[in-house]
Amino acid sequence: MRKPLNILLLILGVLLVAAAGYWNINPDSFADKPAKTTSQSTIDFYVVNSKTVQYQPDGKLHYELTADKVEHAKASDISYLTQPDLLLYRGTELPWHVQSEKGEVSPGGKEVELIDKVRVERTDAKGRPTLLTTSRLTVIPDKEYAQTQQAVRIDAANGVTTAQGMKAYLNDSRMLLLSNVRGQHEVR
Repeated sequence: MRKPLNILLLILGVLLVAAAGYWNINPDSFADKPAKTTSQSTIDFYVVNSKTVQYQPDGKLHYELTADKVEHAKASDISYLTQPDLLLYRGTELPWHVQSEKGEVSPGGKEVELIDKVRVERTDAKGRPTLLTTSRLTVIPDKEYAQTQQAVRIDAANGVTTAQGMKAYLNDSRMLLLSNVRGQHEVR
């Protein structure tokens, strides 16, 4: 009597599983689905309210970088910055203060693209302020070089200079203004 009861329970269990499977079959599940692909812009990590500090080999402060948000795209290895704010000391006591709305850092940090409302400020040892503004600036940190093809405005203690495009050699404290250069300077 026990054996037929076990067989009956087993058959009943199989029928319940089969019925549940039958009712859960979705006709769309038989359709060919495209394989999932990852987009170039897939973010694999992000940081909110980031702060990075780097020192030179001699122990002097090289730079401090803060950003509201940093997102890293896995496929391209590009980091996207929101509200980057950089104090670039380069071992001196008077830093360059660089800000923009957005930024993109290439793989390995070889290039930094500053985008929208770019401001580069510095006060020299004599207390004279300089402010450079543009809409886009490419910085190559290893070469201490920056460039733009966009309009540039430089407000300095002795006047205002505007131009279309610029190349800046930070080590030499030298700038080349590329075209349409205009200046208004005060004689003191």
